[in-house]
Amino acid sequence: MPEAKNPASQTLSRGIRILEELADARTSLTIDEIAGRLGVHRSIAYRLLRTLEDHRLVSRDTTGAVLLGARMAALAAGVAHDLQAEALPEITAIANELGMTCFLAVLDGDDCITLASIEPRHAVASVAQRPGARHPITVGAPGKAILMQLRVAEWPSDAATSLHAEVEAARARGYATSHDEVIPTVQSVAVPLALRGQRPAAIAVVHVATSIDDAEIAARLQRSAITIREALEG
Repeated sequence: MPEAKNPASQTLSRGIRILEELADARTSLTIDEIAGRLGVHRSIAYRLLRTLEDHRLVSRDTTGAVLLGARMAALAAGVAHDLQAEALPEITAIANELGMTCFLAVLDGDDCITLASIEPRHAVASVAQRPGARHPITVGAPGKAILMQLRVAEWPSDAATSLHAEVEAARARGYATSHDEVIPTVQSVAVPLALRGQRPAAIAVVHVATSIDDAEIAARLQRSAITIREALEG
């Protein structure tokens, strides 16, 4: 996000960037780390964080490092509320049936952002996928599942030429896959979730290793996609 020139706008922009950095991070961040990512002095980052803390948008862990606050979850719940309400039972069932983290992702600009995520109840180990996490739609299975729903003219201008063939192949089989693209050693399978009047979305799972075939995983995701679509559009 470019820095705004107006001081008030710049302050707001920096506050939003802190929330984005925390959402993208897979752990809490220290004030020094946040200041470094924003390219500002530690005292500026501290003042911004105090304001965000006052609104419960960020909080501190036992070491004093910063993470997203409970209020962010409440705000996120209001985004695409009906979609999340219909998707949660389905992604919960998928997570527990397959023993994999299942999540709902939507298009946000040129990014794929996680709206809701469920980790399996009884898995020995699972991959965390936090709500609010984002990555470019040009990488990862859910990003490709979203690209399957867009015209090429709507793709990011920096999309690699090789991605066109990959997305066409995904469209032909009805699902997208990725290996080591967003998180090292992690694999993902995703299916498109196209809904009238809403942003392109995808249902996806992430896992490290499994004996379940990608096509079998995709078939389970597709059944839930149909259920969600019928509930919202029926």
